Amino acid sequence: MSGMKHKLHESIDPIVPATTPATWLGVMGGGQLGRMFTHEAQAMGYKVAVLEPEQDCPTGHVADRHFLADYSDEVALNEMASLCAAVTTEFENVAAESLATLAQNSFVAPAAACVSVAQDRMVEKRFFTACAKESTVLPAPHQLIASAADIDNLPADLLPGILKTVRLGYDGKGQVRVRTLDEVRAAFAGMNGVACVLEKMLPLAYEVSVLVARGADGKAVVYPIAENVHRDGILFTTTVPGPNVCDETAKRAQHAALVIIEQLAYVGVLCIEFFVLQDGSLVVNEMAPRPHNSGHYTMDACVTSQFAQQVRAMARMPLGDVRQHSPAVMLNILGDIWFDGASEQVREPAWDRILALPAAHLHLYGKAQARRARKMGHITFIAPTLAEAQQQLAAACDILGIAA
Repeated sequence: MSGMKHKLHESIDPIVPATTPATWLGVMGGGQLGRMFTHEAQAMGYKVAVLEPEQDCPTGHVADRHFLADYSDEVALNEMASLCAAVTTEFENVAAESLATLAQNSFVAPAAACVSVAQDRMVEKRFFTACAKESTVLPAPHQLIASAADIDNLPADLLPGILKTVRLGYDGKGQVRVRTLDEVRAAFAGMNGVACVLEKMLPLAYEVSVLVARGADGKAVVYPIAENVHRDGILFTTTVPGPNVCDETAKRAQHAALVIIEQLAYVGVLCIEFFVLQDGSLVVNEMAPRPHNSGHYTMDACVTSQFAQQVRAMARMPLGDVRQHSPAVMLNILGDIWFDGASEQVREPAWDRILALPAAHLHLYGKAQARRARKMGHITFIAPTLAEAQQQLAAACDILGIAA
């Protein structure tokens, strides 16, 4: 990888001294990812400040300081930069401009330039295409739709497809499946005419994600491949090792991830999602410039969790061992299980029965109100064999009333 040219930006000088425990670290965003980052940072001796406009937020419950302000508030940004030796983000929709402001007085990882690529689907796809000479993996065929007139010129072979907003889409939001030009027009109008990208639907066999981390010294590590199942656009389960993932696919995806993170000159934890097609070929889908839902299994099944790795990278400490010591299956817990069928009466799930399962590791995010489709927590099942972990998953789904 060291011979690559034309990187997005240069990495920080590796001779810059690292931070030390007891130093303040900052996180932009107050969700569950920031909460888990904060736990790991505090375990390593750091104090953590969060900048988040919501008073009652998962990170704010545990952070040492909460800047209650909008992500673009210059006063709060300057205060955070003055306090914190390094700042990261747990939310990809924090404006890149805010990260650039922080970088004037603090070390920011990932940098604004890296985050901005992931914030725009067309920029992201162009970047993946540029990397393909070395990564050998391309995105799905696609085309920008910036106006209604662009729809008339769409190639016929892009349909059926998925129309996605160029910016601010996640967890299945901001995307619609379309089969005809009329459906494209209706979907585009329904998105209020914001810029969109139409992606060709491909014969998908399964989905995988690759968690990769890179330090300020340019050294990178890549975790085992995770196989993911989604429901209604939201991650349902992650299984590692993936039961369908062959060695060749795993190595190719890991290689592509290392190329991408190197070309970005990225510092921090990056998750890249891939599609594996029915013919075995690999397609790069999108990336998240932060720890990822599919990487939660690392908290219980790996030597170094993705959040500990995030702390190490931004603090300019050596990266940790990514070795997985146990097979794992992660189950996403949504707010739906607090409700019985169509009833709006809230009830507490049977956590006692879940914790009676020997493989179960329960993680709840401290959110005060359960809502349908809201991420409330996750359970990781680790066992001596993957089959045992999968059996425990099935038992938990039965307890919680989730269709396995």
